Formats: sequence, structure tokens, C-alpha cells
Amino acid sequence: MQTSERPRRLLRLRGVLDRTGKSRSSVYADKSFPKPINIGDRAKAWIEDEVDDWMERRIAERDAAA
Repeated sequence: MQTSERPRRLLRLRGVLDRTGKSRSSVYADKSFPKPINIGDRAKAWIEDEVDDWMERRIAERDAAA
């Protein structure tokens, strides 16, 4: 069986910062931002789809306020 879903991807912190324009501290402080997952002893990553969904919600909030 073949699925048309794209595979899930993980973003490291640099990718999250580049994608969102947020600072490192704001990524961790923002309670609405997706939480990272542990991928190693000292390594964290974010699920790409969750970061994309967060950005889409911010855009929708902006558009609703206009």
C-alpha cells in the first residue's frame, strides 16, 4: 500500500530559527510554540509539521485581526 503523505522531518534548532525568525530564547520561552523532542543525550529537535502548523496559526490570527 502506498501513501501520499510526506515523511515526517525533524528540524534542529538552527533550522527552527531560520524558518521562524525567532531567537533561541523565544523558542523555549513561547508557551504556544511546539515543544522539542529528545533525539540524543544533549540533542533536541522539533517536528517540522508542528512548526509549520504554528506558523499557519500565527498567520491566521493576523488575518483575523485585520
